[in-house]
Amino acid sequence: MPIGILVNALAIFVGGLIGVKLGPRFSEHFKVNLNTTFGACAMAMGISSIVLMKNLPAVILAVILGTIFGLVIHLGDRISAGAMVMQKGIAKLTRADTESQKEDYQSVLITCIVLFCASGSGIYGSLVSGMTGDHSILLAKAVLDLPTAMIFSCTLGLTTAFIAVPQCTIFLLLFGLAGLIIPFCSEAMIADFKACGGILLLATGFRMIKVKEFPVAEMIPAMVLVMPISYFWTACVAPLLS
Repeated sequence: MPIGILVNALAIFVGGLIGVKLGPRFSEHFKVNLNTTFGACAMAMGISSIVLMKNLPAVILAVILGTIFGLVIHLGDRISAGAMVMQKGIAKLTRADTESQKEDYQSVLITCIVLFCASGSGIYGSLVSGMTGDHSILLAKAVLDLPTAMIFSCTLGLTTAFIAVPQCTIFLLLFGLAGLIIPFCSEAMIADFKACGGILLLATGFRMIKVKEFPVAEMIPAMVLVMPISYFWTACVAPLLS
């Protein structure tokens, strides 16, 4: 049962609705400082996963190769383009076309869709949930996403709440895919997968507190590479080193 995914989607929907009602009452100081706190929480979630790592060289190699691949294919730009296609459908549904004329609306919308639908924590959490039944990452993300959706809805309006629909769809697909993968995974592979996701979470946290704009979207392919590399390292490289 994908409890974490459903709770996360509900948190975004409810947060968007609350933000529409209460958004005008939030000061800019309140929004900025709350977002900084979200970043610190994301970093804490990442660190708690990184310490589970079994094969440091394999995880580092996966992050480097995955990021190179993401940069080569311009994954961040592709995700942004997909976000704009999604925006058109959501705008028609919510009749937000007039809002899209605001100067910062498009930029904020793309950031919101990428954060909720294509973030490392969401992809990582959905796969872990499907592999192990551990919903803690997605539940923690839901706690962060509810107030985050409130903040985004100050600019995007009701559109924010409807982003929960594509987010839930994407995460459910990942959840189902994970169930097919788990029979072929060892304990070390799962631990290294969690650690790789933790690195993405840490990078996301740095972005949120505006310390460094890590290419988080381009780092996502590392999540695909880390398990095969971990297996190869454990089966082939580690025995030679010992």
